[in-house]
Amino acid sequence: MELKERFLKYVAIDTQSSEESETFPSTEKQWTLLRLLVEEMKALGLTEVSIDKYGYAMGTIPASEGCGDAPVIGFLAHVDTSPDMSGENVRPRIIDNYDGSDIVLNNALTMRVANFPELKNFVGHTLIHTDGTTLLGADDKAGVAEIMTAAEYLLAHPEIRHGKIRIGFTPDEEIGRGVDFFDVKAFGADFAYTMDGGYEGELEYENFNAASAKIAIQGRNVHPGYAKNKMINAIEVACELNSLIPATERPQYTEGYEGFYHCVGLNGTVEHATISYIIRDHDADKFEQKKVWMWSVVDLLKKKYGEQVLTLTLKDQYYNMRKMVEPHPQVIELAKKAMTEAGVAPIVRPIRGGTDGARLSFMGLPCPNIFAGGMNFHGKFEYCSLDSMQRAMQVIVNLARLWAE
Repeated sequence: MELKERFLKYVAIDTQSSEESETFPSTEKQWTLLRLLVEEMKALGLTEVSIDKYGYAMGTIPASEGCGDAPVIGFLAHVDTSPDMSGENVRPRIIDNYDGSDIVLNNALTMRVANFPELKNFVGHTLIHTDGTTLLGADDKAGVAEIMTAAEYLLAHPEIRHGKIRIGFTPDEEIGRGVDFFDVKAFGADFAYTMDGGYEGELEYENFNAASAKIAIQGRNVHPGYAKNKMINAIEVACELNSLIPATERPQYTEGYEGFYHCVGLNGTVEHATISYIIRDHDADKFEQKKVWMWSVVDLLKKKYGEQVLTLTLKDQYYNMRKMVEPHPQVIELAKKAMTEAGVAPIVRPIRGGTDGARLSFMGLPCPNIFAGGMNFHGKFEYCSLDSMQRAMQVIVNLARLWAE
């Protein structure tokens, strides 16, 4: 199956995860794609194909004869799409030989080059974009499609010598639970790569330290005509809390290694409200300082409104993988070489986000991240370059060979 056909097949399946769910995977619909991948792996001739009760799907491309002593290398991608926007009834549109102009998504919405200047880098590419009503799902179905297409290619070309290759697909990455139950021992790889990056050439082994913060606010609702010195408006308390978060430390004002607080949810009434944040920073000390600041803001408002009015739940989600990957420089050097051989200039920079690989690295499986070719993840302006996806697939094939040389 061609890469484009496979990708379009996968994005047609709604796999949105849910932070509100307590099941694993968080949504039943993720099973649809996971089970499909299991059947596809079997049909392609992979061995040791399995799916466990948590939805982790795995398979093996057996080592070429004489390459059994090569390190076992893994490739991973997640099947879920972001809760930030619907992934139901995705209707991709394809532009062959993109000319660098604005892209009309629908009658009411246009993706303008003035707002997304990186589009100029894709002149001549085949682009796949949304119709402006859903996300696309390139994060991370581009990675899923690249791994499956590379597996098919390697099995069809036995002249490409390689060691044992493990591939795996995970649920719930978008809500920070992607490897909560991942069995590293069962996966059995010495090193691995997530195919979950964006722009062509990205090679990432530094990521954010990450935490989530949810503040529940219990207000006091009384008739507004007689509310003086009695009412506590939970919505206004939430807004006051948000005003105490450093204004310049928000996503729209940060880049590179700069961290941020990001308000991702605000719901409520006068009587009760919740406000949710994600907290991110590459630097461990600054990360801790951000969490302390969040506690201090809540404590300040407790003193003003009452101890029982605000309840903060703050949880660490994942940590910067750099210290776990750097002791294994060959993981990065071979990835650079694989890219160069595919005609891709490596771009080593920090991930302004996180991947399953960050947590896997701390679980004993060093796992940097490689580009998958998608852009503008999590929203209606998401698109991907089929040309970049083809090169990402070639990087996988190259890595399989290089690790056995």
